[in-house]
Amino acid sequence: MRGTSFLHLTTTATSLFPNSQRLSSTIKLQQQEKSKHLLSLLLKSPTIHHTTQQVHSQLLTTGLLNHSMLLFNTLLRCYSLSNFPHLSFLLYQQLQQAYFHSPSLSPPSFDSFAYTFLVNASTNFCCLGLGRQFQSLITKAGFHCHVYVQTALVNMYAASGVLGDALLAFDEMPHRNTVTWNVMITGLVKWGELEFARSLFDEMPEKNVVSWTGLVDGYIRMNRYSEGLALFRRMVMLEDIKPSEITILAILPAISNMGEMKNCRLIHCYGEKRGFNASDIRVTNSIIDTYAKCGCIVSALRFFEEISVERKNLVSWTSIISGLAMYGMGKEAVESFEEMEKTGLKPNRVTFLSVLNACSHGGLVEEGFKFFQKMVNEYCIVPDIKHYGCLVDMLGRTGRLEEAEKLALGIPSEIVNVVIWRTLLGACSFHGDIEMGERVTRKIMEIERGYGGDYVLMYNIFAGAGRFEDAERLRHLMDQRNALKVPGHSLV
Repeated sequence: MRGTSFLHLTTTATSLFPNSQRLSSTIKLQQQEKSKHLLSLLLKSPTIHHTTQQVHSQLLTTGLLNHSMLLFNTLLRCYSLSNFPHLSFLLYQQLQQAYFHSPSLSPPSFDSFAYTFLVNASTNFCCLGLGRQFQSLITKAGFHCHVYVQTALVNMYAASGVLGDALLAFDEMPHRNTVTWNVMITGLVKWGELEFARSLFDEMPEKNVVSWTGLVDGYIRMNRYSEGLALFRRMVMLEDIKPSEITILAILPAISNMGEMKNCRLIHCYGEKRGFNASDIRVTNSIIDTYAKCGCIVSALRFFEEISVERKNLVSWTSIISGLAMYGMGKEAVESFEEMEKTGLKPNRVTFLSVLNACSHGGLVEEGFKFFQKMVNEYCIVPDIKHYGCLVDMLGRTGRLEEAEKLALGIPSEIVNVVIWRTLLGACSFHGDIEMGERVTRKIMEIERGYGGDYVLMYNIFAGAGRFEDAERLRHLMDQRNALKVPGHSLV
């Protein structure tokens, strides 16, 4: 062997182990194929927890966690958007531990995607402290100017209500995209800083439909309906921005609260033209509800009948039942409820509340009690104070005051409130029952003394019976207690 060259030795080794290189190549190819398979599983089912758990397990057992940053980031993203965002942190920790226990491997180099997903996971897990720690790592890694990473941080602070830090992160960004602006504006709107949000909106260099919708929704949520509608009109007519289905869902509550029947019809036509009515049942249901609240139950019924049985969901049926209840169409509401049950849909507490309200307004006492019993016994729904309120109102409207009082006294103490007794007092006023009115008033005074409407109702009962001295005494008591009555208003 003396004098044998290194080249000869290398050649000899290769000839002695001809399959070593082939084996290495095969292993790498198998790892690549496995990675592709796991990646396709995640992309097909990103929100299915069982799938993500399977992929996570495979990454750990096969050692692929150390070899595919794309697979790691994809799984990280799935966790950050799921109902289990804390698993993002576990995955991050496991990758670090894998490198720690393998000194031959260089430490993991997390990219902008990884940090963005980790910050999003902190947001969805409501863990601001952990998010701050990731911010420090982001700065060390050199991503303090990266637009996507910084936008995620702005969103984290804004979602948590830490608006000062959100604005600081926003102001320090050298470059912002439309998403950054929208995140900041939406965060301000969420926490009631509408004027600040509007000023940022006006500064925004490029606005899209998300920007407009966010601010319109903000005005409407703050009950500033006319301003919301004005902004919506400017968006459509002056800026030529086409509303999305989310915009439609945002603007319809303003239209219903202001009774804008003309605008309701315009939105209905626009939804037909854009295909929203056919593709998004939420838009369909909102239009039904808006027609009813704008005073046109006929249009609500007509539109409801145009929807196929297969498309109608529980909200669709609840909306029409509620609309019929508003117009005292108790019989029609009961029929709609029964039709809904035939389709196989199970009513929830809101559906039962709507049909009980319909029975109350339509004078259908026996039917109302049957529905109440069905709710409790057949569907195992525990009644809340609103369900009891409907029964008290139903009995009170038909003059069955003693039954109404007995029912009110039997409501569980942990849920009973002053509204129940006010409902009964209103019935006493309508039917002129002085004795019960006095008893109910005493009950109300035990709970709350500062609402002037209670005194006014009892005053009217005394005055109607000719007991003017008692009425005046009550009026003086109201003044002494500084009880205030909220003034009424009309849209007419």
